[in-house]
Amino acid sequence: MQTDRATAQTGDEALCAFAATLRWEDIPDHVRHEAKRSLVNIFATALAGCREPAVDIMLETSAAYSGPATSTVIGRTERMDAPTAAFVNAMGANIFDFDDTHEATIIHPASVVFAPIFARAEASPFSGIDALRAFVIGGEVVCRVGLSVSPYHYSHGWHITSTCGGFGAAAASGALLGLDAAQMTSAFATAAAQSSGLVDALGTMAKSASVGGAARNGLIAADLASRGFSGPARPLTGARGYLAVYGQGAKPEALGDDLGHRWEIADNAFKPYPVGVVLNPVLDACLEVYRDEEVRAGDVASVELTGHPLLRQRTDRPDIATGREAQVSAQHAIAIVLARGRAGLAEFTDAAVAETAASGRPQVRFHDEAGRDVASAVVTLHLKDGRILTREIHAARGSRTNPLSDSELEAKLTTLAEGVGFAGEVDRLLEALWTLDDLADAGDVVRLAAGG
Repeated sequence: MQTDRATAQTGDEALCAFAATLRWEDIPDHVRHEAKRSLVNIFATALAGCREPAVDIMLETSAAYSGPATSTVIGRTERMDAPTAAFVNAMGANIFDFDDTHEATIIHPASVVFAPIFARAEASPFSGIDALRAFVIGGEVVCRVGLSVSPYHYSHGWHITSTCGGFGAAAASGALLGLDAAQMTSAFATAAAQSSGLVDALGTMAKSASVGGAARNGLIAADLASRGFSGPARPLTGARGYLAVYGQGAKPEALGDDLGHRWEIADNAFKPYPVGVVLNPVLDACLEVYRDEEVRAGDVASVELTGHPLLRQRTDRPDIATGREAQVSAQHAIAIVLARGRAGLAEFTDAAVAETAASGRPQVRFHDEAGRDVASAVVTLHLKDGRILTREIHAARGSRTNPLSDSELEAKLTTLAEGVGFAGEVDRLLEALWTLDDLADAGDVVRLAAGG
């Protein structure tokens, strides 16, 4: 793969050539391992979300329109056509905000990339190496597109996983289909034309629809390109292309800069809590004072949070009413963690929200600090007895500088599978994920994740 020519190419040309020509041998061992870590994590969160009402509704609605049932719906007995399975598995994996995070963009790359790969794996079988290669390609593409429009894109209100996710899904699918660079450009053009997703949908089923849509749309975009479907020659960097329309002060150089040498997909972080990533350091701090100072929710008069501006923009939600909204509410998160001393899925349900609504949520004052890392925050608790307790978290648990171990990711999958009563063999699923590059048929993995 010729990556040193990227500076002489447009961003579109560099990224499409990368997606079309990256070989397995070009991927360093540490990137391969990080890809497997991402897959362990995303299968965990897909199992966690597989029986949520949004998934039920989507499956029921899609049944009347679906084609041949070729592909597994993770954690369930239903099988669907490949585009619908990609849609449903992506939305289920992201539904609890418990999936991976690329901290520089706040994209959740794995949900939109793994879903079309494993939907295709049963419809048109291919090897585990092919699946891992496609996953790395798709993950790198979605992160690169996200970097090119950040920070404006997300802060302006676009749900960046949904809007940029279609490019990753198209790249992964195109790699499996063997698209050349020109065909990959056409796939990106169709993905760009379908890009959508709003931050305002966070905490609602509509957010899951846009994530699922990105996975499905990218899969179809690649299929269309393989049959001669075309689009603009520069879908990303054209005068009215994606960067110009969806960004402000866009950075086209991010598309090809050091491509194939610096790996954004290897910078993924994995969450210990099912919340928006900016809440992770807040929960770390609250768990510390619960444990070390024996502070309880009823002891708190008010709270001050100093963090990245996204902490305020995404989580200043005092009057929530549902579990999905709770995932992006600092007021609820602080109240429930200081009441229960834990921060698992059970703390972000409708019942938990009713509990904090009845017992009371603290008044929270936010202080923006633009230069602060999203994995860092200062939490100051003003207690009713006059004491003031301050905790600063420099690197939240699960962040890139304080990552979850492989064994912790395995435990996450095991715990989440047990939580939904998954009847499959978790040990066999984990083994298949860690040895995916040894499998002749990548579909073996997703079949192990089917419900019984």
